[in-house]
Amino acid sequence: MKPFKIEITEDVLQDLQTRLSLTRWTDNPEGDGWSYGTNTNYLKELVTYWQKEFDWRKQEALLNSLPQFKAIIDGVEIHFVYVKGKGNNPKPLILTHGWPDSFFRYYKVIPMLTDPLAYGGNADQSFDVIVPSVPGFGFSAKTVKVEDEVAGLWHKLMKNVLGYQTFYAAGGDVGSGISKSLANQFPEAVKAIHLTDVGYPNGTEDWSTMTPAEQEFGQFIQHWWMSEGAYNMIQSTKPQSLGYGLNDSPVGLAAWIVEKFHAWSDHNGHIKKRFTNDELLTNIMIYWVTQTINTSIRYYADNARVAYTEYGPKPVERVKVPTGVAAFPGDAPMPREWAERMANVTRFTKMPKGGHFAPLSVPDVWVNEVRTFFFETVKLEK
Repeated sequence: MKPFKIEITEDVLQDLQTRLSLTRWTDNPEGDGWSYGTNTNYLKELVTYWQKEFDWRKQEALLNSLPQFKAIIDGVEIHFVYVKGKGNNPKPLILTHGWPDSFFRYYKVIPMLTDPLAYGGNADQSFDVIVPSVPGFGFSAKTVKVEDEVAGLWHKLMKNVLGYQTFYAAGGDVGSGISKSLANQFPEAVKAIHLTDVGYPNGTEDWSTMTPAEQEFGQFIQHWWMSEGAYNMIQSTKPQSLGYGLNDSPVGLAAWIVEKFHAWSDHNGHIKKRFTNDELLTNIMIYWVTQTINTSIRYYADNARVAYTEYGPKPVERVKVPTGVAAFPGDAPMPREWAERMANVTRFTKMPKGGHFAPLSVPDVWVNEVRTFFFETVKLEK
């Protein structure tokens, strides 16, 4: 376990500016918003900001204000943020990000979780917060490990590197799957988890046993895959072909990532209501400066290859440890019955606002729900 600082060389930043200046722009369908993908007019505005106003060194300093480390676990270099909680007996909590975000998803909530008193909370409800970068994402090793393998690395990070014999986990998107795998593989160590999604119907379910709400959800997801799921299909099948363009063109990378932040958030058509330009670009820059967009999208393909047999998808294992689920309005409309089918749900909350990237877009709402689950539903000892 060694301290780590992000220090991007100037030549990388100069190369980025050159590439931005040489962008060959496409046309924008007349009268179109975002129905074809990232809106050209919006993207041009974002790129102009990127060129003329965005200050990477300022954002780099912001990221480096978080204590960061690297550790080699089973030959894999893992980057992680580690902040000890204040107050009496803080609880260890590992937070796992998804795609196309990064450990930056949690930068706003880390101080709120580690020092609740400073944010109007109870000093006895604090956490030691650990936020690793999934292998193949950001500053961890540029390699791909599937969901169960990542969960194994997290278990060793928490137990062997940091010395926690028991701990708690939370996550969203890819981070939900990893958190579920942690709980299923290591129930003696992972005492409870919190999720913002639990997985989606994959065809292995017996629909005759599903409630009307679950069937409606299943139909929604089927339609969603056809209208919004093309990214998943290509990343799960032929990610390498996509990776060449995303790794070579910063504007192409931004378009691919920002479209998901736009589509998966509750902003009523105004993305700036949920994310600043600096937040969007800092997340994009983490992929750009590390050149990990290709490994991050290959994560989908490698997981798909172990999740499917020649006869179709494998059944999903239900989580048995106590699980909290927060359903945000900008995300898929998950009913409680579906969440309970997937996990031992002891708290299910329909959230008032927020979307797929809730810790970044509505940090106070997400933190309050997480703290309520762990300290009032699970009743962690104070």
